Amino acid sequence: MAQYKVVDADGRVTYTDRPPAPTTGAKISPIRRDGTVTQSLAGPDVSLPLELRAVVGRFPVTLYTAADCAPCDSGRRLLRARGVPHVERLISEEVDTEALERLSSGRTVPTLTVGGQILRGYAETDWQSTLDLAGYPRDSRLPKAYAWPAASPLVARALPRPAEPEAPGP
Repeated sequence: MAQYKVVDADGRVTYTDRPPAPTTGAKISPIRRDGTVTQSLAGPDVSLPLELRAVVGRFPVTLYTAADCAPCDSGRRLLRARGVPHVERLISEEVDTEALERLSSGRTVPTLTVGGQILRGYAETDWQSTLDLAGYPRDSRLPKAYAWPAASPLVARALPRPAEPEAPGP
């Protein structure tokens, strides 16, 4: 099953199960197991050092967390201390929990995905060795000005419709 949708500068669409090589102007969208498209990437983040861009392109990292979760906090600290660029998805409602179960075959938080590898629960040695195998450096290589993206819900929320004004009475 394809894991990436790539739209090149000419508008041609390609589906692939391998992380595409960074190309100028290509829009790369990872695809989840359920067929939905995750965040779109306009190629690799050019603010990252070259060695990280290559690893992030091949093995993107996503951390699934919940509020008030000590193991989630430990996992987040490990990723940040090691300088692993990642996307954080917050599991806060039942629809998020159901989506996490479809993605990872479990409801455990934290859940970490490194490329296609899924790690449920926080086990520092397992996380470290998986990141090592993917090629992430042990020490942070991120620029000092790197800003960690804010956590976002796993399932996008519909914006509430504004209340319509009542029609005036007769």
